Amino acid sequence: MQGTTSTLRTFKDIDRTLLQGIPNPSGQAYEVKIKIPEFTFLGVKEQPDFAVIYLTFYPGKKVIELRSLKHYVFQLRNTIVSYERLINIIYDDLLAVYEPERLRLVMVCNPRGGISSKLTIDSDWKARGGPEKFNDWQRIEDEWDVLM
Repeated sequence: MQGTTSTLRTFKDIDRTLLQGIPNPSGQAYEVKIKIPEFTFLGVKEQPDFAVIYLTFYPGKKVIELRSLKHYVFQLRNTIVSYERLINIIYDDLLAVYEPERLRLVMVCNPRGGISSKLTIDSDWKARGGPEKFNDWQRIEDEWDVLM
């Protein structure tokens, strides 16, 4: 990638202030599902990586302003980061900005070297400090499409 190094960024450059919230129009419980089907970033070898991100969001006082989410995701196209670190950064940023009742983040990565991977984080997990209040993640069938 000779000549483009000046535009490349690392995970330390990810700007969470791009994420904006709008007031939740309802005090009632509801679920928001968001799919980011063309998620791209640069792997640690500066090669493009592709994934689909699925967000399950139970709003608190704020909901995700989708245009700001698009800008947040767009900045990652020139960001060098491993997907293991990236899912944790995205999760932490969404949790910090929106303070949802629950956040589930699933990242299904396209094959690299003939191997696909799927990463998941759920704020309901006790291991992540959650109350295991919902427990539906225990019944989710782990089926996912892999394109080869």
